Amino acid sequence: MTPYHAIRSLKNDSTFKSGDCLVLFGELFARGYANGLVEEAERRGMTIVRATVGRREKNGTLRPLNSDETAAIPKPFINIPLEAGFDMEASDAGPSPVELLSQIKLADWENANFDRSILESSKSKARKRFAIQVRSFFEELKQIVPVDSNILIAHLMAGGVPRAKVVLPLMNRSVKGIGDRYLPSEKFWQSQIGQLCADNFNEVTAETFQILLQESGDFRDARQKLGKTVSYTAYGYHGTEILSGGNYLWQTYTPYLQGWAKMRLESYSLAAREKGLKTCVYNCPEILTNSSSIFNGVEISLYPLLAALKKEGANSEKAKQVLDACAAKLNSGVDEVIRYANDCLMSEEVRSHCVFEKWPLHSSKNQLEKILVGSDAIVEMHKDPKQLITTDLSEVVLQICGKIMLVDAPQPEAAVSWINHDVIAKTFCLS
Repeated sequence: MTPYHAIRSLKNDSTFKSGDCLVLFGELFARGYANGLVEEAERRGMTIVRATVGRREKNGTLRPLNSDETAAIPKPFINIPLEAGFDMEASDAGPSPVELLSQIKLADWENANFDRSILESSKSKARKRFAIQVRSFFEELKQIVPVDSNILIAHLMAGGVPRAKVVLPLMNRSVKGIGDRYLPSEKFWQSQIGQLCADNFNEVTAETFQILLQESGDFRDARQKLGKTVSYTAYGYHGTEILSGGNYLWQTYTPYLQGWAKMRLESYSLAAREKGLKTCVYNCPEILTNSSSIFNGVEISLYPLLAALKKEGANSEKAKQVLDACAAKLNSGVDEVIRYANDCLMSEEVRSHCVFEKWPLHSSKNQLEKILVGSDAIVEMHKDPKQLITTDLSEVVLQICGKIMLVDAPQPEAAVSWINHDVIAKTFCLS
């Protein structure tokens, strides 16, 4: 089990400054956590080195971005495809995992049975391909960054849902299904299709971090011999402390199917820390992103940030501005949302799945229904369902996470750290 370490205050650290570099290991997309880190780095005058996962042609070929696609990307930019995962990788026998999945009808998903040798072949080839791309990435990076700069490398890799039509409907039933549509996440996860998803999640979320640490070794050592800092950050999710009943309590979204991959990611950071590397996986509070929006109910743990802002920012003008902006979007004010979210998250159905020592847990029918019904009810409290306060609250979280990560990364407090609602609210009100 990963030791629990929560960051409780914002450090006063100025290691990363103008002339230093933030290297994005992965592609920066809109509405994601990494945008907060980029904004803070830019505020400090750091150079941002951007990257891409590449794009797939219709025939499945992975390629760099073309001139039209790179036109709007700020430079410096390394156009080497860093796509990870093996779902699209042709095996030695020929077919890729996605091609195998395409032969399965949705009604017959439980009977799917894959040749493990084909999957292992694709996995091995994809991992080798990724490692080669990473080596090329760092060769190009050497030509970009000044020799006298400190370097922060931000691992942005996550996800890995196999790109086959049969997968998404099953995942939807696992995370959104109620009544007859409910599919226990454990049943899905233990199926052949679920295990393929689990393997691909591991490759994208965790193995990429391990390969990053390995393949950047020469680059890191050369910098450190010159007395420069080279640090690594990664984004995790392993539950969050939220303000409930006057206390900050750890809770989690269930079913979080990427949880097992995130645990492996944490294990790689813990092992690297023992070898003296400056690395940390930051478990950040949930926000509503393009990728997380598939999981209805994941945003409920964001609403208690309203209570944290009220508690920590009683005399803060910044807190008042956010609370007022949220209140303007609601029919009955923020207190009603706080109360309803608290009742939902503190219910026996939900709390029974918030056991840190057993994380991650699979869903139960009553627990998932409680979350989904609660999510819909809070959306109905808004004046416009397309103008949700999750946008305002997500902005606070990603902005402050960026600040905290940038000052902690030079000398991380731990190999795995939690950034909870308490430090988010306190830092926001003081920033």
